[in-house]
This record gives sequence, C-alpha cells and structure tokens, in this order.
Amino acid sequence: MRLLLVNDDGINAEGIQTLARYLEKDHHVTIVAPDNQMSATSHSITLTKPIIVKKKNLQGIKSEAYSVSGTPADCVRVALDKILEEPVDLVVSGINMGTNLGMDILYSGTVSAAIEANIYDIPSIAVSAEINDGKACYEIGAKYLKYILQTVNDRFLNSKTVLNINTPCVDERNIKGIKVCRIGGMIYDYYFMEEGNEEEMSLVVSGRRKDELEKGTDRYYLKKGYVTVTPLQYDFTNFKLIEEVESWLKKS
Repeated sequence: MRLLLVNDDGINAEGIQTLARYLEKDHHVTIVAPDNQMSATSHSITLTKPIIVKKKNLQGIKSEAYSVSGTPADCVRVALDKILEEPVDLVVSGINMGTNLGMDILYSGTVSAAIEANIYDIPSIAVSAEINDGKACYEIGAKYLKYILQTVNDRFLNSKTVLNINTPCVDERNIKGIKVCRIGGMIYDYYFMEEGNEEEMSLVVSGRRKDELEKGTDRYYLKKGYVTVTPLQYDFTNFKLIEEVESWLKKS
C-alpha cells in the first residue's frame, strides 16, 4: 500500500519514526509532519502566513520525509495537494505520545489529521500510545497498528472510515485483546493559577479530572488492559432533530 504518515508531535518525534520503521518494511511510506510540537491544535489550519515545506533526512528511515511549518491538518492538505505525485491508499496519524480518549479527541491534532484525510475520501487511522512513568509505549502501538492493518485489509480500505486506536502501556503479555467501543468520559485539564491579582492572572494547565470510568467506553477498556478501536465521524449534524428544529422555525 501507499501510506501517508502524519502526526502532531513533530517530525522528530519518536512515535512517528517508530511507526515509519515498522511500516516501510512492507509499504511505500511518505512522512509529512509539523516542524515543531503541535499537540492540542485540533483541526486548525494556517491562513495568515506562508507554510514552509522542507525535505528531511531521518536517521534509520529510508522513506521520504518533509517538515511543514503548520498544523497536523495543514500537513495532510500540503501532502495531498503539493507533495504526493500518486494517490495514497491510507493516512496514518501518530503514534501520539499519550492517549486520545473520550472527549480529548476534540482537541487532538492527531485525530484531526486523520479526519482531514477522510474529508479527501481517504481512509485513515489515528493511533496513540499510553504513557507510563513518563515514557510512551510506541512499540506496542506500532505492532498493533500493523496487526490491525493486516486484519481489516480491503474491507477497511474501501470504507472511507476513520479509526481511532489507543494502546495501553503494559507488558505485551498482559494485553487482553482488542475492543471496538465508543468514546466516553468528559476529561478536562485543570487550569491552575500561578499568580495574579484583580486585573491580571497567569494560568497553567496541569493535572486531570479523576472522574469515574463509564463501562463500555474507550477509557474503561484501556484501563482494563485492552487496545481500543473507535470508528469516528466528522459530520456533527443531529439528523434526528432536523425536522423538529424546522418546526421551531415555522410560523404558526
């Protein structure tokens, strides 16, 4: 297959380079990634300044690689519109340093890059690796991504689907399997005030809410030691309410 690899951690991130080394053994891979860390940029794109694209040589990786002075969504757009000479079969975004679970996917540059590919009618996968003791388990993420690709094969490639994959950071022998599940759980970063007064304050994001894990969700199953897979959609339309809202707006 012809694969495009993108991420939000930057072209020098260990996650995307680990993934490239795994995938380029069996596939034609092109890497297009931000030149700097772009986590939590969601689906933003660059509008008010030029985007600079540079060809890069990544140690131990034979695939062509390019850095982009923009967001993860920019990387997908630039790759498909300006860099790639032939169509790709699949876009893979990651491996992200840390999970993208629950409502975090709304903020995730990793997930947004995968969704941007799907807007171009290209199937895509976002893959994120859990962190343990300050280190993400990228090898587990790469192995399970490769396994899932081999398993779903043509059924996935013909579906124009976005899959969000999260892998736990445990001994591989303790991984219980793969769970296809829904996202779940409101996760908000705390904003802590470092210093301030009545006119101005300085805030820093720190910590996570410790809310309960809802059964059947990605957060729940990852905590139980499963690899989680969630199919996503980007059409936010509430189709069930279209007729009802129309009735609100009709004159009596």
